Amino acid sequence: MDSQRRNFIRLTSAGLIHVATRPFTAGASEPADTKLLVRQAAQRGHTDLGWLDSYHTFSFGGYFDQRHMGFRSLRVINDDRITAGRGFPTHPHRNMEILSYVLEGALQHRDSTGKGSIVRPGDVQMMTAGTGITHSEYNPSKSEANHFLQIWIRPSLSGLQPSYQQQRVDAGDKKNRWRQIAGVDKQHSVVTVHQDVRIFATILDPGKSLEYLVQRGRHAWLQVATGELVVNGTKLQAGDAVATSRPTDLYVEGSTRAEALLFDLG
Repeated sequence: MDSQRRNFIRLTSAGLIHVATRPFTAGASEPADTKLLVRQAAQRGHTDLGWLDSYHTFSFGGYFDQRHMGFRSLRVINDDRITAGRGFPTHPHRNMEILSYVLEGALQHRDSTGKGSIVRPGDVQMMTAGTGITHSEYNPSKSEANHFLQIWIRPSLSGLQPSYQQQRVDAGDKKNRWRQIAGVDKQHSVVTVHQDVRIFATILDPGKSLEYLVQRGRHAWLQVATGELVVNGTKLQAGDAVATSRPTDLYVEGSTRAEALLFDLG
């Protein structure tokens, strides 16, 4: 059985839903792909601790589903909301790349590398846990809730030196275009990830559209963070995602003002 067939079976066994897509147009040398796979927001795991309201795209904490253990090196996408003045106390991580992408409010970070900062919408924060790191994350506001995506990626190597990165990307740089915010390529990425992955962000206005070509041998996961999108004719809302492991043209159209992340994975 070839690798593409194995990937296809693994994805379909994960309970993701087939939907029809527009024809692939990248070139006659590539096979046509007429399928995408959908992970619906309503099917995610959920944790409600009062101060934390979290939805889990993949198995995490008390939510376990062997059909949803990640996608390639993408292990966690948690859609977290933290009430004012609360947060995660100091806790450890090892051998994981952890990205925080704030959508609303602010997130105060402190870690054992000595770094401390406040992360706001537009900031891209990446932490390499490596051989071991401890950190805390709090909502520093006394009145406003925080909303952010917590993303974990398995690194290509274990035992890396723990490190911290934070860079700002203006909203205009993401407006109606794909902006690469993270990746192994230091030249084109805002922050560096120790894995064969490129992460793009966009803020798409209603009626605007983008395309993205998923090359042969690559795998794509598109996560809707806010608003509503149409991807290859399929309506998606905040928390929904689509995935493919085949060469595909993704056609992304804004229904409302929407923010999304696209993971191009090896």
